[in-house]
Amino acid sequence: MSILAEQRKQVILEQLRCSGQVKVIHLAEKLSVSEETVRRDLHTLERDGLLKRVYGGAVPQKSPGNYEPPYLQRQAIHAEEKRGIGQCAAGLVKSGDTIAIDVGTTTLEFAKSLRGLQQLTVLTNSLAVAFCLMESLNAGRISGKVIVIGGELNPQQQSLSGTASELMMRPFTVDKAFLSAGGISLDRGISDFDIHESSMSRLFAESAKEVIILADVSKLGENAFVQIIPLEEADLIVSSSPPPEKWLPYLETFRVNWMEA
Repeated sequence: MSILAEQRKQVILEQLRCSGQVKVIHLAEKLSVSEETVRRDLHTLERDGLLKRVYGGAVPQKSPGNYEPPYLQRQAIHAEEKRGIGQCAAGLVKSGDTIAIDVGTTTLEFAKSLRGLQQLTVLTNSLAVAFCLMESLNAGRISGKVIVIGGELNPQQQSLSGTASELMMRPFTVDKAFLSAGGISLDRGISDFDIHESSMSRLFAESAKEVIILADVSKLGENAFVQIIPLEEADLIVSSSPPPEKWLPYLETFRVNWMEA
């Protein structure tokens, strides 16, 4: 399949995530292709289990509250916002810090942005983050060490988690934990989709002196499947937008800081 076709699929999936449905006629105009080309793309995405075709368009295959798209697919969604959040959050890290980084496409952008830091120690259960930091160490962009928290492999999400991961993580204490989120809300706090990955993120938070959440605007006001921590247990949220106005009294009461990338 051509690169152009893959780009079209990414646009379709992002539009579906944002709007909850897509229309063939609107996609054809947006992508500057024929309606038949859009129908073929929708057929391919339905075959892959990523959406369900309906008359005139498509809707999500599964409820967004308990389903997370594969890691590689999520990288294309809100990519510029995630890059900005990652760059902003990287400025919070100092040489000599010990940090934990969980599984997520935004935390991957954060890892990519770590530069010029000496004697950095990173714990992570993300294979993508570990590979990125390995390249940074080899290229001399950072110095220090990376500890990969081993466990059961989830190939779709490029993660390691489960009982073995949790046992390995428990002895550690870190300066800062940088966590991704599937949703952030006042009632459910910080939440995500996978039970085992959420459990690891919770352990990262418990081990950290400072908990920093990285989340683009699409996560605000959303509840994912599993709670990681209540909102008041976060020290800082780095997002691509300001907090909802009705959240301000709550954030002030519990001293949760907010940084807009």
